[in-house]
Amino acid sequence: MASEEQPSSSEFSLEGIQDVQDFVWEDQGESLDTRRSSHLLDLMTSGNRAFREDRYEEAVNCYSRAHNIKPDDPVILSNRCAAYLRIGQFLKQRPASASERRPLSGLDPTTHASLALKDAEQLMNIQNNSVMAYILKANALILLERFELARDVTLAGLQVDASSNALKKLERYTANIFGKKMHSQTPRTDDFDCTLCLKLLYEPITTPCGHTFCRSCLFQSMDRGNRCPLCRTVLFISPRTCAISVTLKNIIERNFPVEYAERKLEHDSLTNMGPDLLPLFVMDVVLPCQKFHLNIFEARYRLMVRRIMEGNRRMGMVILDSTTGSVAEYACEVEITDCEPLPDGRFFLEVESRRRCRILRNWDQDGYRVAEIEWVKDLSPSEGTKEKSDLQDMTDKVAEYARSWIKLATLTNRRPQERLDLLRIRDTTARLRRAYHYMKAEEQGCGLQ
Repeated sequence: MASEEQPSSSEFSLEGIQDVQDFVWEDQGESLDTRRSSHLLDLMTSGNRAFREDRYEEAVNCYSRAHNIKPDDPVILSNRCAAYLRIGQFLKQRPASASERRPLSGLDPTTHASLALKDAEQLMNIQNNSVMAYILKANALILLERFELARDVTLAGLQVDASSNALKKLERYTANIFGKKMHSQTPRTDDFDCTLCLKLLYEPITTPCGHTFCRSCLFQSMDRGNRCPLCRTVLFISPRTCAISVTLKNIIERNFPVEYAERKLEHDSLTNMGPDLLPLFVMDVVLPCQKFHLNIFEARYRLMVRRIMEGNRRMGMVILDSTTGSVAEYACEVEITDCEPLPDGRFFLEVESRRRCRILRNWDQDGYRVAEIEWVKDLSPSEGTKEKSDLQDMTDKVAEYARSWIKLATLTNRRPQERLDLLRIRDTTARLRRAYHYMKAEEQGCGLQ
């Protein structure tokens, strides 16, 4: 039994771009001087002539040079987009025998279609009521085989001009192709499932021993040993050197778009947790503006660092409260400014602490802690009050004292509980007074020594 023909754009005929627009001199006004305007007109005339003589690459070159002179001109963008589309269509429809006799070098049809889509979107931003912009964008999406999006664009264009024959033909074509695609959906089986998380493979990696896993699942497993989770073969791979299987990824993404999008959302929720959620590294109390190094070797924190580096590179540094046995109520956000993966899987980090936060609640996630937080802000006195004046005096006093004291000691030498108190205090005056007290005590200690 013959299989049903799959949706394809190889036999697609471009609609609505049989010719390019002529460049009208009067449209230029006084935005360019006479010499540049004349040069621009010559480039557009040469480009249009090359387009009409099927010399599309030469036309693209002329239009691109004209675009450098006047970047936001809709006629230039429209004509260059049409030339990109013609090149993409030519390459897609070129028979294999012709390629064997005379191989071509240069950009592939997908790249040309992507460049056309970029020009069409820019044209749509300039002229959102332009029917031509919708026609060009729909043609580009069809060449990229993004039929559902192409159909949405044609329907939106028909709302601008319901009488456009080109948009009507594009709508019929995309509806037909999209219908075929819906009827030829690949049945979902466990052949494309990861054997570790038992979900659809996301960013699949195939090991040298021939087994395939989700990228995150494989390296999470390797945090506890550098062996294949299935056959126990020793693996010499790392996140930096191991590439995703692009072919398998494209097959999965194309055949199971909905499930793959769900897996992407799930992965993104772990790497970009939101403004009020923060992964926690339980070690010590740090104060804002500290810089220090960390050697990450525990499996749970190696997983956390990989996820952080794919997101905003930030985590919370907190200490365990000796009285309760749980994490302290206050923590400090730190940013990873440099991350060096080591051959044995460890990470050498350079971090800098940023701002204080209060932990509302925390829970375990894949072995490490995640917290819901609120940012701590000082309660500053109002302008013109005595408290504000006293605060300014205290600030000047502490700053002057710190300049003479900074070479002798640092607040990082204080006990963890004292540093935690500095994180907790919201009254700026009280915190400065406490820091001043610590500095005086440190100086007296140095003097006694």
